[in-house]
Amino acid sequence: MIDAAELRRRTAELLAAHPPATTERLDFLRARFDAGLAWVHYPEGLGGLGAARSLQAVVDTELEAAGAPDNDPRRNGIGLGMAAPTILKYGTEEQKQRYLRPLWVGEEVWCQLFSEPGAGSDLAALGTRAVREGDEWVVNGQKVWTSGAHNSRWAILIARTDPSVPKHAGITYFLCDMTDPGVEVRPLRQITGEAEFNEVFLTDVRIPDACRLGEIGNGWKVAQTTLNNERVAIGGMRLPREGGMIGPVARTWRERPELRTHDLHQRLLTLWVDAEVARLTGERLRQQLALGQPGPEGAGMKLAFARLNQEISGLEVELRGEEGLLYDDWTMRRPELVDFTGRDAGYRYLRAKGNSIEGGTSEVLLNIVAERVLGLPSEPRTDKDVAWKDLAR
Repeated sequence: MIDAAELRRRTAELLAAHPPATTERLDFLRARFDAGLAWVHYPEGLGGLGAARSLQAVVDTELEAAGAPDNDPRRNGIGLGMAAPTILKYGTEEQKQRYLRPLWVGEEVWCQLFSEPGAGSDLAALGTRAVREGDEWVVNGQKVWTSGAHNSRWAILIARTDPSVPKHAGITYFLCDMTDPGVEVRPLRQITGEAEFNEVFLTDVRIPDACRLGEIGNGWKVAQTTLNNERVAIGGMRLPREGGMIGPVARTWRERPELRTHDLHQRLLTLWVDAEVARLTGERLRQQLALGQPGPEGAGMKLAFARLNQEISGLEVELRGEEGLLYDDWTMRRPELVDFTGRDAGYRYLRAKGNSIEGGTSEVLLNIVAERVLGLPSEPRTDKDVAWKDLAR
């Protein structure tokens, strides 16, 4: 049984063999993965030790105190938070050995090719086709709202492999090499001026069957693992008190007494309490994750995340008055990571508008909470048993 004391011992051995001050960053991260201290709840040989997930904090605390480098998780959030747990659950042993180590170390960044121009909220209606030719699949279609595609080596991709069955049944899940011929990434400039999102065009992209994740036609079930982890990754991020959007507003309130009004005070107090409740709920959700895979509860956390970010950033703009309307830089750029709380108040206000769209729209998540958490009757779905090829589009 791996306990906290054993993890501290193994961490000390790692630090002694690979002193952070004299070891190259990637070499240290590779050694950490090989020692099973990357994600301790993963199996041995895959970056873990089969320990309790809650014990990861023991390792992280020891390494942080020693000044060890991290794997820059914000840069590869989709890979770490979505692709890795899906590969772990559905991948072959060869796939796990091939992808998990460079993914965790950060040598290979991942993106997500799910949403399409005609299949955003109704993701199962996607039309990107994958047709089998021998040991390969030929993929044609378009994906959209793809965060970080311009920096990614790999993508998790769902495509339609059988149009003759109902939409949820004819989908298969693939791992797509973003450097392959036929993959074209185009920037989508956002209201912030940046282009962290992209649209991706797939033209006769040939994906080996060895890069299929899960069974043919079982892609929707595989995708649910990805989506559940995505909502937890977005809405359940570990934050200190006054972390996230509430932090800058609280600091401004304390440092700028001339901006205060009674109405703003009451609204700030309400949002501060809501943010703290969401933070503690996220801690509880992570403790539940230690016992198994994430469930639909993550949808509720992601809903709260979007609502709070939009309300808090709106309050910050009001609090700052005229200066809250200023915007520092509209330069078109393609950032390597998404910083929800970076830059100035104007940026935070505009960037928060996307929080209720990305990672599942709030409207769809409300349905998930209603049906899968609260057990309410589902909405009538007339297309449930109709072959995808016969659906009106």
